[in-house]
Formats: sequence, structure tokens, C-alpha cells
Amino acid sequence: MKSPSDGMFPFDRLDRRRAGHRRRVNGALEQWLPDPREAPQRLHKAMRYAVLGGGKRVRATLVYAAAEAAGAGPEGVDTPACAVELIHAYSLVHDDLPAMDDDDFRRGRPSCHRAFDEATALLAGDALQTLAFEVLCSDSSPATSAGRRCRMLEVLSRASGSRGMAGGQAIDLASVGKPLTLDELEQMHRRKTGALIQAAVQLGALCAGADDATMGRLDAYGCCVGLAFQIQDDVLDIESDAVTTDGGSDVDFTPRKPTYPSIVGLAESREKVTALHECALDCLTGMGESADTLRLLSEYIVTRRY
Repeated sequence: MKSPSDGMFPFDRLDRRRAGHRRRVNGALEQWLPDPREAPQRLHKAMRYAVLGGGKRVRATLVYAAAEAAGAGPEGVDTPACAVELIHAYSLVHDDLPAMDDDDFRRGRPSCHRAFDEATALLAGDALQTLAFEVLCSDSSPATSAGRRCRMLEVLSRASGSRGMAGGQAIDLASVGKPLTLDELEQMHRRKTGALIQAAVQLGALCAGADDATMGRLDAYGCCVGLAFQIQDDVLDIESDAVTTDGGSDVDFTPRKPTYPSIVGLAESREKVTALHECALDCLTGMGESADTLRLLSEYIVTRRY
């Protein structure tokens, strides 16, 4: 596969695929989210504000791409794609709260608790989380058996709970001002960010009825790109700080929370991201062109600049 530096890497093809997936999942989310005119109106407006206010829909695209790699088209994949995006939106609403990361802005707009209020934001996050599981339970696709639907519920529940995203956030909050080993930091990243990304890939594979061997390959791929996504975020945070200060390359790593660059440095962090990308591609060896979107997504994740 060509690298972006070759000038031949087909990111235009990925952009078209992602745009199509965004349209699909946004349309489906629009249908699933409660009408803002329905009581309680303020809560429903906050839910829609949190979900429909932009976003790259990387997780939804991973659901569609994994299903494609396992031999299925996008039909019947909208339900798990919506469920993953609803869980992601709920997590961002709660992460932004003063009790968590205390962020006033999200995607260039006031965060949910600033646009509404803290109590409404908390309830909106709760309601989005439960809606995600309602969506999965309501999957009427003839290709989705009851057993497969239960497995999908299990995957999303585990990725969202104390062994996944919520547990990662708890470790993150407990780590403020404290040193972590690289292994401890990696476990935090794999839970807080990686678990839901890995679940997105698993859900797509389950939707397609993938066999055990394919499930194993795709799960390993999701594990690699999930960790790579967060480390690249750490790198971008440092690089953006350097640009907004003096533009120099010698950055003083004094973060409030531990990051990969703060432990191993910027150069080694970049090397780790590259190694995870290569591992992700290795997981797809022999899967053919049907896995090309997953290959492109891995490249996008490790080369994105925002």
C-alpha cells in the first residue's frame, strides 16, 4: 500500500466512503433521536445537540468498514453504527462536565452543559447511553439473529463499562498529577478510547456474520487502531501546544495527566503509532480488497492532523 508521501494514496476514495457513511448514520440517528417537540423538550433538545452537532463519525465508519471486510453491504449495518455513535456522544457529554474534564467547548461549540445546564447534560448523557441499547435491541434486520444481537449487546456493554470506557475514565481521573508506567498508561488508553473503537469493529463483523477466524483478525485490527488513535491524539496535543507557543521543537512535557509523549517522548510516540498501523495492516493480510477501507482508515487514524 502506498504511503501519503507517494502522492498516490487513495485518500479521495476514503473521503467518499466516509462521506457516504456519515450520511447514512446521520440520517439514521436523526430518526432514532426523540423529536425535540416531545416532552421533556429541553432534554430531547440537549440529546440532539450532543449527537447531531458534527463529528467525524470514525467509529460508525469502522462499523461499516468491518462489515464490508466480512462480506456485507451497508444495509442492515445502520443500527450498530448508530449505537456506537450514541455511546460515543454520551461519553463526550459526561467527559466535558465540571466533575470530569471540565471543558467548555466541544467541536467549536459550547459543550452540552454550557449550552443547557449541568443537570440537563447529565441526563442527556444517561438517555443517550440507554438509547444506544434500545437501538441495538430493536434491530429488525433479517440477517441479525437473536443470538447475534445478544452478542452485540454484550460487546457494546463491555466496551462501555468499568472494563472499558468508564473504567478508563476512572483511571484517567485518578492519575491526575501522578506518574504512570507505560504499561499502566497503555491500559488506560485501551479502555478509555480503544475499547469503543475495538467494539465498533467487532459489531460490524458480527453484523456481517463473520466466521471465528475473520472475527479474530478484525478484533486484533481494532485493538491496534484503538490504541493508535489515542496515542496520535497525545501527539497532536503536544504538537498543537508547540505551534501555539514559540513553534519550537523542544516541548516541555508537564501535562496535568500522563500521556505517551510525557513518558517516552514525541519521537518514540510517533514510532509507536507507526508500529501499531503496521500491525493493523498485518491483521488484514489475505482479506483482499474488501478490507481496503479498513486499511485506509488505519492510515487516516495515524496521519490525521486534528
